[in-house]
Amino acid sequence: MQFDLSAVETGTFVFIGTLMFGMLIVGFMMTAGFLAMVLVGVGRLAWFIVAGTLLGLVHGINHLWDRMVHHASTVELPGDFQGQPAPSTGTYPRVALRDS
Repeated sequence: MQFDLSAVETGTFVFIGTLMFGMLIVGFMMTAGFLAMVLVGVGRLAWFIVAGTLLGLVHGINHLWDRMVHHASTVELPGDFQGQPAPSTGTYPRVALRDS
């Protein structure tokens, strides 16, 4: 069966062409929106990974610093400056202070 396109009115062609063009624009907009959502999601995931890594690094450094300070406070110095002459700063001798 042959379909004669000359029997179709110009207005029908314009209407069908407009619908096709509209569907093309809708497809483009949906694809662009989906890709934007994917990129935002990937960016947010990357931000959470970087922020979590940095936060863990800072917490680790703080923990190690606390352990080092605690260890340094428990160390006893041998002799504790006994038997050494105290250097003088004039009329007042120097005093070695310790945390109690």
